[in-house]
Amino acid sequence: MTAADQPEAAAIIDLLGVLAYGELSAFDRMSADARMAPNLELRAAMSQLAAVEMGHYRRLTDRIHELGGDPQQAMAPFIEAVETFHARTDPSTWGEALVKAFVGDGLAADFYTEVAQFVDPETRGLVIDALADTASADFAELVKKITQQIAAASPEAPRYVSRTVVPAEVLDKERSIYRAQMENSGKPANVLDKIVEGKLGSFYAQVVLPDQLSVHDSKMTVAAVIGAASKTLGSSITVTRFARLKVGEGAQADL
Repeated sequence: MTAADQPEAAAIIDLLGVLAYGELSAFDRMSADARMAPNLELRAAMSQLAAVEMGHYRRLTDRIHELGGDPQQAMAPFIEAVETFHARTDPSTWGEALVKAFVGDGLAADFYTEVAQFVDPETRGLVIDALADTASADFAELVKKITQQIAAASPEAPRYVSRTVVPAEVLDKERSIYRAQMENSGKPANVLDKIVEGKLGSFYAQVVLPDQLSVHDSKMTVAAVIGAASKTLGSSITVTRFARLKVGEGAQADL
């Protein structure tokens, strides 16, 4: 990118302004959310993240000064939009606070990182550093594993988020298939029933997300992976819905 291609200082100050207010707001939010942590260790971890956000805020406002801008004026146009977003997504539990901090903020960071490619190198480095992942590596890694599990389709893409949402007609069809396979086996009806239910377990392991073997560790189910992460994070984590997108096809959502 040549100097002529780079945006004017006013546009860069606008970018820094929205990021600065985002960091200031994140500090306020994380400081408050830390109070919901189930133990002191996690409370301290969230508070440390808040402190990092304030450090980013200082660096961004310093850069605005360097470019001849006023940080207060640069942030002012974005206050209402940011505060409206936070009001509508206010977490009520520790788990919700984690999701908001690590997933919602991550999506915003991806967007601003792309925008930063069009500014001068010094500002770009500052923006990317300010947006660097300061969230829990454990939670981020869990989200990554689950999304890769859904996308992997090996041996089959998950279709359901839990056993309870598998339609009765689907289960009846599977049972009919298993019974037809063993109709000449000569086994008593009660034995056949047990075999059929056992085969349903294999069916669940193919199409129900928590029952699938992890694509990252074939010795663990997805449920076990989520359970281990829940223990580490100190909050129960449950996947309640997912959608799988494939090029050329519509979204495949859990039922």
